[in-house]
Amino acid sequence: MPKYIAFLRAINVGGHTVKMDHLKSLFEKMGFINVETFIASGNVVFETKSKSVDSMKKKIESDLHKQLGYQVAAFIRSTEELKRITGYKPFKESELNNPNNNLYIGFLESAPSKENQNKVFAMKNDINEFNFYHNELYWLCRKNFSDSGIDGKKLEKALGMSATIRNSTTIKKMVDKFC
Repeated sequence: MPKYIAFLRAINVGGHTVKMDHLKSLFEKMGFINVETFIASGNVVFETKSKSVDSMKKKIESDLHKQLGYQVAAFIRSTEELKRITGYKPFKESELNNPNNNLYIGFLESAPSKENQNKVFAMKNDINEFNFYHNELYWLCRKNFSDSGIDGKKLEKALGMSATIRNSTTIKKMVDKFC
């Protein structure tokens, strides 16, 4: 049975606290099986017979809105897609291997327009560099996230769409565990 990961936006940030065992039970009530959560930032791994990512997304977002009382965007990737995402090298190896640098991956609904990509590229500076590949934004941050001068709201405004950001280390650990 196919395995998917839902990267949820607005879980355990901005005053919205959700216990992972509760989130797991909500996914099980939606009919997903072999549900697991991975760290407390809204990463849910599950299996389903459904082949339609759009219908999964709509169901997850609708049910979570009903159960939690606020909008939660879901970005769904298969385990094969997750392997591709971690395999992509958007920057020089020396940059990716520098222990002072952090690589973040932004999960998007779709590839942004060239105009919106250019808005993101315009935020490039000595600290921040960006790359797009498929429906993901790769963000090389040469400092800590909190010191970058960029946050999720700025990125979403430039992108013209919702996104959720994860550290590439988290994504690599998920690939090692679930793929």
